[in-house]
Amino acid sequence: MGGFQARGGGGVGVQDLQSRELRPGELRTAIARRDNLPFRAFATAMIALMLQLYIGMGWIWVWVGLYVAAQALELWLIRGVTAPGARPPAWRRWAVALTPLLTSAIFGFLALPLFASHERFAPTLGGLLLAGALLNVIVINSSLKSATLLAAAPHVFYLLVAPFVARAANPHSPLANALWFGAVLLIISVAVASRALQAALHAEAAARDEAERRRHEAEEAVAAKSAFVAMISHELRTPISAILAGAARLHADAPDTASRTHAQLIGDAGGMMRTLLNDLLDLSRLDAGRMAVEQSPFDLRKTVADTLRLWRPEAQKKGLRLRVEGAARLPRWVAGDSMRLRQVLNNLLSNAIKFTDQGAVTVRLVAREDGDGRLRLEATVADTGPGLTEADLARLFTPFDQLGSDVVRRHGGSGLGLVISRELARLMGGDLTVTSQPGRGACFRLEILVEAAEPEDESPGSVAIDGARVLAVDDHAVNRRALELVLQSFGIQPTLAESAERALELLATERFDVMLMDVYMPGMDGREATRQLRAGAGPNRDIPVIAVTASATAKDWEACRAAGMNAHVAKPIDPGQLHAALSQVLPDSQGAEAVDARPVPEAAG
Repeated sequence: MGGFQARGGGGVGVQDLQSRELRPGELRTAIARRDNLPFRAFATAMIALMLQLYIGMGWIWVWVGLYVAAQALELWLIRGVTAPGARPPAWRRWAVALTPLLTSAIFGFLALPLFASHERFAPTLGGLLLAGALLNVIVINSSLKSATLLAAAPHVFYLLVAPFVARAANPHSPLANALWFGAVLLIISVAVASRALQAALHAEAAARDEAERRRHEAEEAVAAKSAFVAMISHELRTPISAILAGAARLHADAPDTASRTHAQLIGDAGGMMRTLLNDLLDLSRLDAGRMAVEQSPFDLRKTVADTLRLWRPEAQKKGLRLRVEGAARLPRWVAGDSMRLRQVLNNLLSNAIKFTDQGAVTVRLVAREDGDGRLRLEATVADTGPGLTEADLARLFTPFDQLGSDVVRRHGGSGLGLVISRELARLMGGDLTVTSQPGRGACFRLEILVEAAEPEDESPGSVAIDGARVLAVDDHAVNRRALELVLQSFGIQPTLAESAERALELLATERFDVMLMDVYMPGMDGREATRQLRAGAGPNRDIPVIAVTASATAKDWEACRAAGMNAHVAKPIDPGQLHAALSQVLPDSQGAEAVDARPVPEAAG
């Protein structure tokens, strides 16, 4: 609380005390004195009891009563200034600022009769009492220099008076003169200790501020990195979309086997680029804490079966057996994030097959009740590969670490798959662990939490999509050409628009069955265009709108859904996922249920 120093001295001036709000130093000191009160009350009671028992000072309880009353007054005043949202009046703040002077004056007064006493060691006890009081003052009032000076002033006064009292009580004692030296030395020592404590507190505050500044810088760096990765991701998806779409079209139209092989090579390279891009984007989201998992019903058995079916040809190509245990005992319908589950399983199966040259890869599946309607799904992927050493296990979940240069040369990959898989497992309420010994293979154990769910209505679409009138909107010419190539392979000749404004013009004059809308475009974006379409009264007001976006996160999809979009697919366009989205929205163009048509992540190295 405050004294009467100027602002530059670290104290509290008149204007400060007339202010309605406490400064941080005042508040910390008030709280410290309040919290220290039980110790002071206990010390006072023990001193009084000791003096009455050993010296017979019966009047000591009058001193205790005065000190307790002063402490009660201080506690009442402090409560009025430390209450949440308190704006104490000036008189209360002045009183709080002066109570350290009052309590110290009462407590330290006991030293004078002790110095005047003829009892042996009584003056020593008086000196100890003042020394302890001074140390307590500089510790609990360290946040405010004025409070330290006010609380210490009575004790310093008593130390300077003590030699006079001692000499008057013991005029023939030569040691009475030595009290001057002891008192001055004690005052100097306490002053030095106070300055050292203040310097330590300032250093701590500076270190705390520096740590906070570095934390902000780190957060800004992570945000800048995430923004950079997102921007690069968006830019790279455009050429990758064109590569994949062009390769698929070349493969379909190639007249000979050699041309189809070349087209397949281009498509595989584009798929690898897409996988790497997805991994980098996932890692950036995980670092920034922006990754989220969904909770929607899906067929667990079908999800696992589809994932395993994808890897059987790869296993057979290497002469490996791909064995599955426990799949028939899994529940069918559960609620969770099927896409992320596929992503993790794909990574585990990819690595197991990649690093196993002979033998088998075994997948064991178990689902156990975990309480509150939740199920704990455990998937163990064990291989008969070379196994891992203790050093390998320590590096296994390090980003971009490929264990060795020979691994990079033989198998490629980014070294992100397992890192991302473990973080995704933890987001899904579980974990990913590994056990292995050299020469005895590796065993990866995935655990996630899912919830029991009711089966979804299974109403397969009955309308073919070929010949449908599709409006494809994208501001980038390469993306429009890629969409056109994919749609032409479905038997659809789309109408193309280069902006949301142009799309609204076409929608006002022509009838379409569905619209593919790029979400992020200069000028009016896809969500705003969809809102205007839904708010209008044109012939296409209720047609299905499929969002086409490079940022297919749950948050982005919710924003698309809120704008009135019915489904979404991610860039680079996966023909199978686009076909599925069109098939599901076209049969019911009047308010069809929203469809999640995100692409199934491919395995990462």
